[in-house]
Formats: sequence, structure tokens, C-alpha cells
Amino acid sequence: MKKIFATIIIALAIVAASQIPQVKYRKEIYQIAMRDSVKLYTVVYTPRWGNNHPILIQRTPYSVSPYDSKVTLDLIKDAYTRPYALRGYILVYQDVRGRFMSEGEYQNIKPMSEPVNEATDAYDTVEWLVANIKGNNGNVGFTGCSYPGFYAMYAALSGHPAIKAVSPQAPVTDWFMGDDLHHNGVMMIADSFSFMPMMSHTGHTPTTEWLPTRHHDYDPDQYTFFLNATRDSLRKVMSPSSFWDEISEHPDYDEWWQQRDVRRYMHNIKPAILVVGGTFDAEDCFGAWNTFRAIRSQSPQTECRLIMGPWAHGAWKGRNAQKLGDFDFGRKAANHHYMHNYELPFFEYHLRGKGSLKKLPEVALFATGSNRWIEGSEMPKTTPKTLYLDHHNLCEKAPEQPHSLCYKSDPESPVPYAPNSKRRTREYMIADQRFTEGRNDILTYISEPLKEDITAVGGVEVCLNISCSTTDVDLAVRIIDLHPTDKSEKSEYQMLVRGDIMRARYRDSFTHPTPLQPDTKTTVRFTLPDIVHTFKAGHKIMVCVQSSWYPLAERSPQQFVNLWHCTADQFIAANVHLHNDSTIKFNTL
Repeated sequence: MKKIFATIIIALAIVAASQIPQVKYRKEIYQIAMRDSVKLYTVVYTPRWGNNHPILIQRTPYSVSPYDSKVTLDLIKDAYTRPYALRGYILVYQDVRGRFMSEGEYQNIKPMSEPVNEATDAYDTVEWLVANIKGNNGNVGFTGCSYPGFYAMYAALSGHPAIKAVSPQAPVTDWFMGDDLHHNGVMMIADSFSFMPMMSHTGHTPTTEWLPTRHHDYDPDQYTFFLNATRDSLRKVMSPSSFWDEISEHPDYDEWWQQRDVRRYMHNIKPAILVVGGTFDAEDCFGAWNTFRAIRSQSPQTECRLIMGPWAHGAWKGRNAQKLGDFDFGRKAANHHYMHNYELPFFEYHLRGKGSLKKLPEVALFATGSNRWIEGSEMPKTTPKTLYLDHHNLCEKAPEQPHSLCYKSDPESPVPYAPNSKRRTREYMIADQRFTEGRNDILTYISEPLKEDITAVGGVEVCLNISCSTTDVDLAVRIIDLHPTDKSEKSEYQMLVRGDIMRARYRDSFTHPTPLQPDTKTTVRFTLPDIVHTFKAGHKIMVCVQSSWYPLAERSPQQFVNLWHCTADQFIAANVHLHNDSTIKFNTL
């Protein structure tokens, strides 16, 4: 009987909680004028009780729907918003200029060098809200994930004195070097092709609807769809796509791209910063790590914290944050643990003066494999561990005799990144890699079984000494945790820990690329995005080197040609020799 009574009480509490927003919040809609008179559509949810409420803002290009006057139940049902709604935050959502119901013309990753930009729009929005929304306490925070994380970071750079705390989460940071559109100059074609058309409209008229874009069935799958495509041929398929046309004029990392790298502006930041990201973020893994580093380097006086969990893109905001693919990382990787141990204490302290920062680490990294948080005041102290790629073995000792292995990279049969490429999924970041076994265009190197646990933290430095038969080639590296043969369900599982790709023409400069000299030994160095992973005793470390990772990344013509103008018949096969003085370097605890 007691259990039944308790169940009834809990059920009644849940029902009552679901009514909180309808009873205690009001929704108001404003068109807030910016300094150039452009008005931005802004939705404000204000508590109906008390005063002295902080303001928490999200600015987005993805719509602040629903566009009506009703208070949305998502305030209380959503795992991410609920803690703020229950504490009486004034919650603000804004369509950025040129998107949906806001006026003006939209510009992707608008640089701060322009007189009116996302930082000035954030400043003007805060100025109006603090002066006009009753009951606010004068303290403002910004948060946002992915592209909204970019806008949150720009708010931190705006200099408005009311902005006390900002959390850029998986923020778009540099679309040429490591986020969404490119990795090391290589276009991530699957994401770029699906994403850019919906962000490229011109001649904006305020609307509550998504504007139509051309959708593709990828019949029969993405692998086949892109096989005969070039950047130029896709332009015709995507048209109109103004941003695709714009970036075609900037094939290399020129001043145009550099102005759109947010890291250039991380000086003298006043608000406290909480950077959040996921080690298995398929879209913006690069942004979180490098935003944190840029702030620590360029604005050392700023309170800047980093939380990196075992999450896919934005997963920490949802109810199943601890699960990805075949892995469950446990309750300490769940949304509730993240919110109540990291994000909520951060905003509560800086915006409401509640609690303390004593228990909030400056750096918190979740190590997969051992499934534990590594917390401290700085990035953990590590020791470099260099492994040589020699005769299919990963060796700690440098090889005594020079040797090389060779493979043929054929653009007509590129190495797939997943066993099924109908659509790009987030699970590929951690998936079993056995589907590539047996291919002769991949070089595989495997360590001896580990005698003890090894926890790797930070970027993986790759140094590949190659000889190539052509004037350009891509180099993709996968770091794999090879599980032992046993009776467990993960027997012989090849868990992808990290993978990335590099275009050889950029080996010396991303701004001024140079061709390879055919059949001449050349060094290509690059760093894979950071990992936080424990390779358990008995496991092996496995490294795969290849020249395609498709269709996640575009095919290379394997010639030193302009990729925006090359034709399908310019894609040629390449013979690649990998010399045994090539290395990978981990940083281990």
C-alpha cells in the first residue's frame, strides 16, 4: 500500500510540474531594433512570480518557433530547459538577422571586422532587454550549441557589461580547419551538401516557415550519389546556394577564411566562459577544444572552463546523453549529471549569486574505456608516447632499417567511412571498424597487447613520411581500440576512437599550398582532434592509414588542380608509399 501511495504522489507531482509554465510564465514577443534599425524577432519567457530574475539568451538561425503567443510546455518537459524554468530564469530566444521572423540579410559566419555583426547584435539585444524587461536582475547569460554556440561566443566578445556568463557549446569556430564544412582543407562533403543550401538564401522576407531547399534521396546511397560528383557539378545541383558560390572563390585558407575564424578575436574577454563539447561530436568536435585553448592563450585573465563528455553533437542536452552506438557510458555521462554538476552551478553562481565555484572544476574530461571523469584546475599533465608505423606493427622503438609499405588509392573505389552510407549518422564516430577489413588500400598497424591501462588525453600528432606517384593526395588516419578475443559481446570489436583527414598540398601552408613532387619522400604532419580514452590492459592500439574516408570527406582528384574547377576525368589513381619512420604521438596520463 505504501508503494502504491508513493507512486500516486510522484504521478501527481509530475502532473503538477507539467503545469508550471502555463501558470507561472508569460510569453512576450518583441521586435528589437539594432543600431542600424534592423529589427530582430525576440521571444521572452518571463516568470509570473517575484523579481530579481537573471536573463538567459539563445540566438539561433534555426527558428524560435512556435510563432504564437502560447507558453510552450517545452520549458518544463525539456531536460535542458527544465532546471532554468524551475528556478525562474527569464528565457530569451531570438532569430538572428535575416533568418525567419527577423529582418535584414543573413550572412554566414559574419566576421567581427564588419561594423554591424553578431557581437553588436548581441550587445544591442542585451541593452534593450535589461532596460525594458521588468523583474530582471541586470545579469545576462548566453548559451547555445553548434551554430548557436558561435552566436553565444560572439556575445561574449561584445563587451556589454551586463553579460556575466556565457556557455558556447560545440561552437562553430573555423569552417576551413576543423568544423562542419572542412577538416584540414578537405571538404566534408556529406555534411556540406546537406547543410549549406538551407543556410544560403538571399533576399530575405520575414517568415515563420523554413524556405524550400532541394532535397536529395541519395539513391541508392550517398556513396554512389557522390561518386561521380565534383564541387562544380554539385553547384548546379544545389543552385541557388549563395554561400557555396561564395566559398568557391576561396579554395585555400586566405584572409577571407581567417577573418571568419572566431579564435582571432579572443582578447580581453570579460564574462566567465564555460566551453562544452563532446569527444564523439561528428559536426563540431574541433570547435570546443580550440575555443578553450584560444581563450586561455589570448585572454588568460578570463575565467574559462572546459567540459568534454563522451557525447555526440549536443547530446548532453538530451535524455540519452550517456548512450552512443553500442556503448553506454553510465549515469555520470547522463544529462542530469552534466546539468547539476557543471552547467547549472556555473550560471547559478554568475547570474544569481547562488552556490559556489569551489566544486566546479576548471577542466572536466570524461575518459571513455574507463568511463570516468578527470577533473582539475588545468588540462591534465601528460607524457608523450611515440609509436612508429613499421611492418604493420606499432612499435615504441625506432626501426633499425628503412622500409615502406604501399597501397593504391583509387578515386573510383574510395574507402567508406561507414558500412552503410545512406545518411550520415552520429554513431560512425565510435563504430566498429571491422567493415573495412580485407581492403588493399588501407595500411594497418597494430600494437602488442597492452600490459597496463593507457589513458590518452589531447591531440594525436601524426607524422607521415610518404612517397606518392601523383602531385596531391589525401591522408586519413583512424585510431582504433582493438578489443581482445574473449567471450564478451565486444570480442574483437574495433572501436573508432578518432579519425581525421589531411590534404597533402597543405602540408607546409594552408594559405599557400604546394604540389607533391612525384615519387619523392615528403613529410605530412597534422594533429587529430583531441581524444580522452583509456586503452585497457589486454587491448591493442590499432592505426589505419588510407587516402579516402568517403563520402564523409570528398574524394581528392589526387592532382594539384583547383578542386572548384576540376572535372570528373581529372580524378586519377595514386600509389602511396608509407615509410617506417612515420609516427603517431599520444599524450598519456
